[in-house]
Amino acid sequence: MSTKLKPRIGFYPGTFDPITNGHIDIIRRAAKLVDKLIVGVAENKEKGPLFSTAERVQMVESEIARLGATGRVEVRPFDTLLMRVAESVGASLIVRGLRAVSDFEYEFQMVGMNQKLNPDIETVFLMADPTCQAIASRLVKEIARLGGDVSHFVPAEVEKRLKAKFG
Repeated sequence: MSTKLKPRIGFYPGTFDPITNGHIDIIRRAAKLVDKLIVGVAENKEKGPLFSTAERVQMVESEIARLGATGRVEVRPFDTLLMRVAESVGASLIVRGLRAVSDFEYEFQMVGMNQKLNPDIETVFLMADPTCQAIASRLVKEIARLGGDVSHFVPAEVEKRLKAKFG
């Protein structure tokens, strides 16, 4: 009797406002750990994103295409509880990136809450590549707003979009 293993699906949530080289590094590496990776773009109106949800989804999709990961990695916007969307896509794990110890405390609390909501979905942490540890979307937007060079932090297409936003 042959039993087929169900595909391992990972869910990588974020605001991606905008997507940075750090996010792309985590996507590339997370895609190696699962059969399918869903990148969830959170609406997150409370954060007052610079880019609309549709713009952020398009930027993430463009970068996934550049990675050559289309098909194994897909993008979905979401505006509901993280665990609810992870369950709806059949995820067995949630992927989170860590840049520094300061990220860990918040993420540690989230894991505890998520475990209570669904103990069958694990959270996996990937440490940011050392070249990406200082990159934060919030800081990238601030540098771009003040006319600074963000080319080391984001892909060229994202840099163009930031320049267009800040004129």
